[in-house]
Amino acid sequence: MLTLRDLNRATLARQHLLERYEGDVTDVVHRLAGLQAQEPRPPYLGVWSRLADFERAGLHAALHAGTVLRATMWRATLHLVTAADFAAFRPLLAPVLAAAARRFDGYDAAAVVAAAERMLAERPHTFNELRPRLLEEFPGANDRALGYAVRMLTPLAVVPTGDRWSFPRDPAFAPPGIGLDPDPRPQALVERYLAAYGPATPADVQSWSGLGGLRPVMEAMELDRLAGPGGKELFDLPGAPRPGGDVPAPVRFLPDFDTLVLGHADRTRLLADAYKGLVTTKNLRVRAVVLVDGFAAGTWQIKRSGKKAKLLLSPFEGQLSRDAVAEEGLRMLAFAEPDAATHDLEVTA
Repeated sequence: MLTLRDLNRATLARQHLLERYEGDVTDVVHRLAGLQAQEPRPPYLGVWSRLADFERAGLHAALHAGTVLRATMWRATLHLVTAADFAAFRPLLAPVLAAAARRFDGYDAAAVVAAAERMLAERPHTFNELRPRLLEEFPGANDRALGYAVRMLTPLAVVPTGDRWSFPRDPAFAPPGIGLDPDPRPQALVERYLAAYGPATPADVQSWSGLGGLRPVMEAMELDRLAGPGGKELFDLPGAPRPGGDVPAPVRFLPDFDTLVLGHADRTRLLADAYKGLVTTKNLRVRAVVLVDGFAAGTWQIKRSGKKAKLLLSPFEGQLSRDAVAEEGLRMLAFAEPDAATHDLEVTA
């Protein structure tokens, strides 16, 4: 039987949050099966917390080389994924993304996709450029629905630029220029998920990926079956790391929308139920969290005023020692705000 701390440490080990990964930035993106990337900066901070000696230029170069893409993937949201994972798993997500597009009606989906592909073959477009052009060809349709259909139904990648975090506020999209796997396997997706997030239930895999019907797939695979907290059955890869709940866990800062915070249906291995409402807001923003002894102990945000950068830390309860988080927090702040003249940390109510 795995205790809650056992489960926590097993997941942190696979996320490279017990010890930073020694290797290449593309490798760590692959090992995590992608990072949530609704906004440009958080994935950089997510990699920083997991990769030893990480420099922003490494991820910037991988994005410009096309080995890492920013594209619509898991749960119909933007993620950073390797080009190989995009090719392997984007076809598996096609039915889910098509179902999301059907939330809107009033247009011929196939015709919209064909029109968009024709326009994108000319040059990359932002969606603010694409929607008016689509509306000219489909008058009377909802322009937002047309844009959403293109996002869901057309495999696209965001075009990187020279911006600090590789993407502007209104980025352009283009076909990634790579072939997709004609025979995608859900078993491969399950293996990759468990390698990064396990041990886990089928509901966890489905919550992370957006794909349904994975229980029979997992039950047919040669996976370890473990008893988790409360006797819940968990699946895992044979030989996967399970270091034990007594292994020390260093302080780690996870950014907004971090892939681990969103990686399970049952998030108690990282975030106690009592604090869920302090992390996920009513408008579905997922706040950045600090991990102390492996578990979320508070939220944080960066405030910039002129040349001064400050890390504001809000503990969930009680007093969180500034000294306990200062070293890691100030290092992260210096990475996030390299041109600031001063860096400070403040623990707030």
